Amino acid sequence: MLLRRILTRLLTTLVTLLGVSVVVFVVIRVVPGNPIAMMLPPGATQADIDRLNALYGFDRSIAEQYVIWLGGVLQGDFGTSIQARQPVLRLVLNRLPATLELSIMALVIAVVLGGFLALTGTRLRGSRGEGAIDVTNGMALSVPDFLWGLVLILVFGVLWPVFHISGRVSPQYIQEFTTNFFLFESVLRLRLDLWLDLVSHMLMPALALAIPLAAIIGQLLKQSLKETMHLDYVTLARTKGYRENHVILREALPNAVLPTLTLIGVQFTFLIGGTVIIERLFSYEGLGNMAIDAVINRDLPLIQGIVILFAVLFTAINLIVDLLYAVLNPRLRHA
Repeated sequence: MLLRRILTRLLTTLVTLLGVSVVVFVVIRVVPGNPIAMMLPPGATQADIDRLNALYGFDRSIAEQYVIWLGGVLQGDFGTSIQARQPVLRLVLNRLPATLELSIMALVIAVVLGGFLALTGTRLRGSRGEGAIDVTNGMALSVPDFLWGLVLILVFGVLWPVFHISGRVSPQYIQEFTTNFFLFESVLRLRLDLWLDLVSHMLMPALALAIPLAAIIGQLLKQSLKETMHLDYVTLARTKGYRENHVILREALPNAVLPTLTLIGVQFTFLIGGTVIIERLFSYEGLGNMAIDAVINRDLPLIQGIVILFAVLFTAINLIVDLLYAVLNPRLRHA
């Protein structure tokens, strides 16, 4: 049963990626703007334009261009960036670790904050403290992540400058790394100085991404705990004399957390997509920042590569979440 579910989801994922590639390929070619014209100086001749159009295949029909591009993708060739003159796959993979580390840090912060708000709200249910937590959740959820980024820049970058608000790492540390996974490498090498510098750069953008997600996690987990607290086995635990903290953490939480885990997995995909604006705002050298530059410069091969990579990440995460839910939920596991 589980194997068939995996094969079905894999087939669905392949069809989804194919559909995304078709839509993206067609849309970015029919919108106004000529990437070749942006490459050439003002005095370029029509012969120069024709030569570059032939070089990048823009002189063919869209269907022919797509077939050629798809054939290259199946062989691991996503084309060459028009602006950078480098292979798209290399450019994208060089920036991907930065975005993944930022997204994972934001997710950890969101889970910790959201879990704390939910558990505290459950412990203080029926009191003014619960109302204060609900108001805090509402405020955090109503403000978009980029606005939180601006607030954090103003507070911790201008009024109280204790954190870095631009870049990924200080220039003097660039040569210290052998991989593009800076944060994980600093931990493995036990380099506390590198880790602290990276965290001081990543904390503000990660927190801006995490605050709205923490509010969503807090609301759902709190509601799940509220429903679980009235079930029979929780009441039985109380009659045995267990303290309220034990009842919440050991009896109610393990059963209430499953819907929240599913939500976290789904929201993590949106979190990765949300890095586009936040990376630009904090001048963070990740995939989202590169995506904005690619759109501005009409770098079609690079745009295609970035979108396809985002689509692969989204479908892969959703697939993993779906399978984990099937494994963790006994009703689905034994269906």
